[in-house]
Amino acid sequence: ANTGIYDFVYIEQDIIYSYLDRDFLVNISEGLASNPKLQAPNVDFDDFTTFINYFKNAEGDVFGVPMEAFIKVYLYRKDLFENTEAKAAFRARYGYGLEPAKTFGQYRDNAEFFTKFCADQGMDCWGTTVQGHTGHPASTYELLETIFPSFGVYNWGINMDNYQASVENGGQLNGGRAKAALRFWTGLLDFAPPEALQSTWSEVGASFAAGRAAQGWVYGENAAWIATDEERSRVVGNVGVALPPTAEGVMMQAASGNGYIGYFDGGAFGIPHSSKNKEATMLWLQYLGQNEVQADWAIAGGRITHKATYSDPKVVAVDAKADAYFTLMRDTGYLFAGAPPYPFHGAGRAAIDPFIFKALAGELTPEEALDQAAAAVDELMKELGYAK
Repeated sequence: ANTGIYDFVYIEQDIIYSYLDRDFLVNISEGLASNPKLQAPNVDFDDFTTFINYFKNAEGDVFGVPMEAFIKVYLYRKDLFENTEAKAAFRARYGYGLEPAKTFGQYRDNAEFFTKFCADQGMDCWGTTVQGHTGHPASTYELLETIFPSFGVYNWGINMDNYQASVENGGQLNGGRAKAALRFWTGLLDFAPPEALQSTWSEVGASFAAGRAAQGWVYGENAAWIATDEERSRVVGNVGVALPPTAEGVMMQAASGNGYIGYFDGGAFGIPHSSKNKEATMLWLQYLGQNEVQADWAIAGGRITHKATYSDPKVVAVDAKADAYFTLMRDTGYLFAGAPPYPFHGAGRAAIDPFIFKALAGELTPEEALDQAAAAVDELMKELGYAK
């Protein structure tokens, strides 16, 4: 973002705070206000969804024009969950009806059941996906941004008042909820396809599309094509979309604005100060920000950044084929959240990575992993000068 090579850069939502803190980016609002001739008449930042707020500074100025935004949803195989034989066998084994998981107990039962059911049927299918790569930060992100909040552990378990992670210093990274979350998640490896320990977000999408999992947490950018693209997906017509399971009280906290149930992902295009063509780039970013160019983009990438896109006929048609994925994002997106506003995002996550990798590999217990991760984060915060 500060090399001078590029006129515009992709800004992942989670790294925007680091870029703003280091003053990498041009203030787009200020640039357009100071040169009205650059202001495109058919582009208004008010046309964007609230996701644009992640790319504003404290004064409300825009530093990035959103180009993708999507939630991480719960996908499940309708053909499996609605299978008459499976439903009868599940009730006989667990004593209640088979349905998409709303609780973690249900999720685990579903995962265990379908792993055996699929094997008995001679199917290459397991009970759940796990984004559990033991050498890639995707696994840490699944824990911090998906599993943790659904258990009621927010902002990575770091206390935002003093930037400490350990319970003894006021954090929650090694608290009871966090340890229960990690134990639950690593326990799902028993019911996940063999590629789980080499899976990032891309491999999880591919596994589900190949019909290798009965359920899973899948980034919305993959949901639309998995549900509709017959050339890439073997489960077209059988994809169910729902909110992810949550612990007791989490949904209420999210609805009241005191928590969130999962990750609202996405990114924007911004202009580095080192750009040699700032004015031309402002025009280009506005071109990409037009309502008129959003629908095809939304269909291709499962992403929506403009309020009007939800009602575009093309998007409505795909929504009907994708089990109302876009409708779910429109109506419940407020329950999800982007990454916490940490300028130390990259360094903080990297401090946690090795302990999550070891927990997934079985080299540390979940309790050991989080105790060590919390201590590492506390030490890092002292080194970086954030600890209070």
